[in-house]
Amino acid sequence: MTRGQYFLLLAVVFLGNVVGSALTGIIFDSSSAGAEKAKGINAEEFLLLDSSGKARAGLGLDPQGEVGFILTSRDGSKKLALSPDEPLAIKLSDRSGRVLWSAP
Repeated sequence: MTRGQYFLLLAVVFLGNVVGSALTGIIFDSSSAGAEKAKGINAEEFLLLDSSGKARAGLGLDPQGEVGFILTSRDGSKKLALSPDEPLAIKLSDRSGRVLWSAP
């Protein structure tokens, strides 16, 4: 390859990258991610899963739109729930749902 061919190849690669970048911006319009803010993430639920895929913690909205934060013990026997929308804001319950401790 001669020196002239080498520089021609570099110019073609550079122009290809510029055109490809411009087409990518047009094809994958950034406004299609309308639910995202520049400095935030929007979601209705966040889950923390253990290595087996079991949800151990969650922050989210229930079907009525009430917010809550739930932590579950490793064996699933206890659940700590915090929700400002419930009559009991903090609640520790067992597997059957029986409240072991609560606070307003």
